[in-house]
Amino acid sequence: MNYILALDQGTTSSRAILFAHDGSIAGVAQHEFTQHFPDTGWVEHDPFDILTSQLTAAVEVLGKTGIRPRDVVALGITNQRETTVVWDRETGKPVYNAIVWQDRRGAPLSRKLLEAGAEQTIRQKTGLLIDSYFSATKIAWILDNVPGARARAEQGKLAFGTVDTWLVWNLTSGQRHLTDRTNASRTMLYNIVDDRWDDELLKLLKIPASMMPEVCWSSDSMGRVTTSLGLGEVEIAGIAGDQQAALFGQLCVSPGDAKNTYGTGCFLLENIGNQFTLSNHRLITTLACSTEKKLQYALEGSIFVGGAVVQWLRDNMRFFVQSPDVEKVAASVDSASRVVFVPAFTGLGAPHWDPYASGMIIGIERGTQIGHIARAALESIAYQVADVLDAMSHDTHQPFRELRVDGGAAANDILMQFQADLLQLPVRRPAILETTALGAAYLAGLSAGFWSNTEEIAKLRVNDTVFQPKADRKEMESRQAKWRDAVKRASGWNRPNENRGSA
Repeated sequence: MNYILALDQGTTSSRAILFAHDGSIAGVAQHEFTQHFPDTGWVEHDPFDILTSQLTAAVEVLGKTGIRPRDVVALGITNQRETTVVWDRETGKPVYNAIVWQDRRGAPLSRKLLEAGAEQTIRQKTGLLIDSYFSATKIAWILDNVPGARARAEQGKLAFGTVDTWLVWNLTSGQRHLTDRTNASRTMLYNIVDDRWDDELLKLLKIPASMMPEVCWSSDSMGRVTTSLGLGEVEIAGIAGDQQAALFGQLCVSPGDAKNTYGTGCFLLENIGNQFTLSNHRLITTLACSTEKKLQYALEGSIFVGGAVVQWLRDNMRFFVQSPDVEKVAASVDSASRVVFVPAFTGLGAPHWDPYASGMIIGIERGTQIGHIARAALESIAYQVADVLDAMSHDTHQPFRELRVDGGAAANDILMQFQADLLQLPVRRPAILETTALGAAYLAGLSAGFWSNTEEIAKLRVNDTVFQPKADRKEMESRQAKWRDAVKRASGWNRPNENRGSA
């Protein structure tokens, strides 16, 4: 038998998954790595931790399944998006830690760009709102704050890449410096209308064009893995940012198809076809995967803290030992009572875009138990998704028929039922939740001829679970109003130089 190997490089762990021709999972290996928080709102990874955890997972999954590298037809990569790595072209060593997508240190530069009136230009070219979430301000920070970095960059000695680029560079021993269009569209530097790195934006951010990688289609031949890594000479044939990979993995390949991924963050994407369209409700327009080598667009609402709120309860509060245990703790109470949890640990994403919002738990009473807080944490994920879905519905003027879901937190039945109740819509969960990795596998497999087309792939999908809404609509509307009130209270809390002690 032959297989496709998907490398799923996420925010907190790296996974490698082998997929058989019928779409089933033949093996999985996963390794977490260290998160670094050097300052308030700063989030970093060691790029070599990213690389070694991913390579270790890949070699491990082959070893424990007994599958030989020559039985792997192709390799697909999906990755945490926006996370920024800058390294020396000669030595291959990073000049600084990877600055993670959650990191907010670019907020001051983002504010300067807004004050300079650059938002409309950036939106019309990239489909994005100005925010430190995207890669551009992270690159600028490295060039301005790492001694000697700007001079070396201007001499053509430094390379920039999102995580996919960093992996491919190392997988090919520095022979390929490339990314795909979905990842390029997350940098705030790529013109998704003209399909190129934008010289005006590079000049605006003072970033040398020589740092930028080659941009490829998401499903294409991109070079072979170096034999010394234990993976044989497998062809890299697919790359997509994690959320676009999940959109493709859910086979949302036609306009109007939409999905939400419950990962570290939450990401709601809707395929809008080949027409570039801007949102009127503070969502972003981004590039979707295309197997036809034509630009295809999606509307997206990005939520910074989704499943990460469960990790926070586990690691910081020590409410439970393993993340899945949150369901048992939350089930110890019938409801969250009056508790509302706003998990704005690194600001709020769509549709609020408030880098200065703060995390907040409100409604605590004498009788509040950890079960109430755990349940409120799960509900916070669903509330944020509902905010984005509401904005997206107003943009497209088309009501959703259902919500397709995936990602680790989608395994939580309490969360999925509450999501269906809140939206008053069916929530459809596939039998295989690993749709992000599956999307990368599909892209690589289609390029390599492992699958012939998406119609063949669609026949493989079976045994979905559908959560139907059960709660009273008016009750849900009342609870959502409480949530929105809490969001207003958390808004702007971390804004600098604000005297909060005045009357």
